[in-house]
Amino acid sequence: MIELADLYKSFGSNDVLRGVDLFVPKGQSMVVIGGSGTGKSVLLKSVLGLVTPDAGTIKVDGTNILEQPRDAFLARFGMLFQGGALFDSMPVWQNVAFRLMRGELKRPKAEAREIAIEKLRRVGLGPDVADRLPAELSGGMQKRVSLARAIAANPEIIFFDEPTTGLDPIMSGVINDLIREIVTEMGATAITITHDMTSVRAIADRVAMLHRGKVRWEGAIGELDDCGDPYVDQFIHGRPTGPIETLR
Repeated sequence: MIELADLYKSFGSNDVLRGVDLFVPKGQSMVVIGGSGTGKSVLLKSVLGLVTPDAGTIKVDGTNILEQPRDAFLARFGMLFQGGALFDSMPVWQNVAFRLMRGELKRPKAEAREIAIEKLRRVGLGPDVADRLPAELSGGMQKRVSLARAIAANPEIIFFDEPTTGLDPIMSGVINDLIREIVTEMGATAITITHDMTSVRAIADRVAMLHRGKVRWEGAIGELDDCGDPYVDQFIHGRPTGPIETLR
C-alpha cells in the first residue's frame, strides 16, 4: 500500500532522511521505532505531502503521491496526533465529525453527529460525552476521542503518532488494544511511530527501525527480539551502552 524508495530530506545542514526504503503491505500494521531526531515524524509528513522530499519516490497504492488529486488522496488517510490535537472550542462530536462536515466527505449535520456518536461508542465512550468540551475530559478520554476522529471517515490508511504519550500504563494498554482491534476490523494499513516497546508488541505486524536517517532493520514482530542487529537490540532493551551514541 505504501512504498518509499531512496527517500532523502534535509533541513539546512541537518540531513534527516538519508535514503529511506520502506514497503508497507496492504492491511498490515507497521511500527517505526528509533531515537528522537531519527526522522520518524518527517517520514510520516512526507507521505502526507506536508513535507516535500529532496529526492526519492513515495507511492501509495502503486501511484506516485504527486500524481494523485490532493483532496481525494488525503481523504484516504486518518491520523491520530501525538498530543490529540483536539479543537478546544468545539464539542467532542464536532471534533470527531470534523472531516465529515467539510470537503468531499461532507455529510448533513445530523448524519455527521450520528456517525460521530457511533465512532465514540466504538472507542468505549457513551453518547453523553458528545456534547462536552475536550477540556472536560481526562487525558485518556481525549485520546479516545482523537482515535474516534481518526477512524470517523473509515480511512484505508491510518497513522498513529506516539499514541500512548502521556498516558498511564493501564490506559496505554487500553489504547493499544483499541488500535489493534480497530485496524484489524477495518482492514486498514497502519503506520505507528512510537518509543513505547509495549505498544510495539501490541500493535505491530512488522517493525522498522530508523537510525541516522536510514532503515537499519525491518521485519516481522516475531523476529524483533532475535534479529541479531546490535542497534535494534540496544534500543528495544533500553541499554545505555552499545553502538547507539547516548549523551552522558
